[in-house]
Amino acid sequence: MGEIVGYARVSTAGQSLDVQQDKLKQFGCTRVFAEKRSGRQAEGRAELQACLQFLRDGDVLVITRLDRMARSVLDLAKIADQLKNKGVALKVLDQALDTSTSEGKLMFSLLGAFAEFECDIRAERQNDGIVKAKEKGVVFGRKRALTIEQCQRIRTLREEENFSMPQIAERFNVGVATVYRALKASPSPN
Repeated sequence: MGEIVGYARVSTAGQSLDVQQDKLKQFGCTRVFAEKRSGRQAEGRAELQACLQFLRDGDVLVITRLDRMARSVLDLAKIADQLKNKGVALKVLDQALDTSTSEGKLMFSLLGAFAEFECDIRAERQNDGIVKAKEKGVVFGRKRALTIEQCQRIRTLREEENFSMPQIAERFNVGVATVYRALKASPSPN
């Protein structure tokens, strides 16, 4: 069996890590990573990242509650996936969750399904918002480099006044590729 490693976290500097650290040491953790940071995203917590890097195949990561490690199901699922890939079991003391058991694996599978569901719902809401914004006339993407009138003027300069592509690009302060797109987009004057 590998090492028993603990992770403890509180959100603000005014809170104490003592209760969590005591529980982890009583459980038998030989090393405890602890920090006072917001739990919104795993990437912003240096001690959690150090802990995840430290863990090896056969180790057990122990936390007191799930919300000490992650604040969203999606974040928790990402961390759980990392642990699974490393061959590390997760034990949550206050919530009696242990991924080294069949029940614990089932629970984590369910959490993963919920995370995927949450992600899908978020994407649907985002798409709905984009559709609504487009209906209101919001234009997405980069601002056009040239107006319709400028595109027509470019066509005139090219076809009637025989300007070269670099000359046109310099005159309108755009790249040559933009001039080609403008010629392609603007209708030919009849």
